[in-house]
Amino acid sequence: MSDVIYPRESVYNLIPKEESPIQKPSRYVSKFRPNVVRESKSSKNAMRMMGPAKVEVPSPDKFLKKHSKEHKLPEKTHRSKDACCTVRKPPVPARTDHPPMGIHTKRDFVKTTVAVPMKPQPISVDTHKGHKQPLENSGLVPKYIMKKDYGEVPEYLQQRNEEERRAQEEFNNFVREQREQGAMKHLSDEERQAVLEGLKSNWDKLHHEYQGLSLFIDTLSKKAHKERLEEAMKQLEKDISLFERFRTIYIPDN
Repeated sequence: MSDVIYPRESVYNLIPKEESPIQKPSRYVSKFRPNVVRESKSSKNAMRMMGPAKVEVPSPDKFLKKHSKEHKLPEKTHRSKDACCTVRKPPVPARTDHPPMGIHTKRDFVKTTVAVPMKPQPISVDTHKGHKQPLENSGLVPKYIMKKDYGEVPEYLQQRNEEERRAQEEFNNFVREQREQGAMKHLSDEERQAVLEGLKSNWDKLHHEYQGLSLFIDTLSKKAHKERLEEAMKQLEKDISLFERFRTIYIPDN
């Protein structure tokens, strides 16, 4: 009956159950414990009362004296002049002696006297605190106008202009061929202005109709009508900007 598991709200759970004692595992004891205990007792018993067995007894003459632990500098040794300077220098020449000729030293006095003195580097002071920099890097020296190619058009710009000129010539040739074949018609200034005014009048009509829409777009038909007006107005704006940008306009002759 003890092995039967009942639901949590069963009446059988109210019957007291016998509690089985918990079997704890035995405590771990090292196998080296007796040796450790024996060694610790043997070392303690040897100097339990009077300290270590053999200790060097201090001598009564070796007591701490005053200034004995301070660092001392080595004593100075006096040297005689004869010991350090064994070779005598030659005597100072007399006023009547002639100077020796043909002796060259490490320093060439001739070059130093003839050489041109160094010029100070030009600088530019740009702050009130004395900050300075080389004058060449300050932008005050006109070094760019001294170049050989100053004022000339760079090569990449010349190449770009040549490509644009070549493309314009090809376009003009193509237009000329199309006109000769009768496939394209050139609009005159009057026709171009008339088309531009017609586009602007159409845009005004659509804009007036757009301004007359209701404030609340609550149906699908109103929303679609508004989108159609916006698309038509955008297309007219593109056409107007195209006619205003270009003076020469060709249209296909159908």
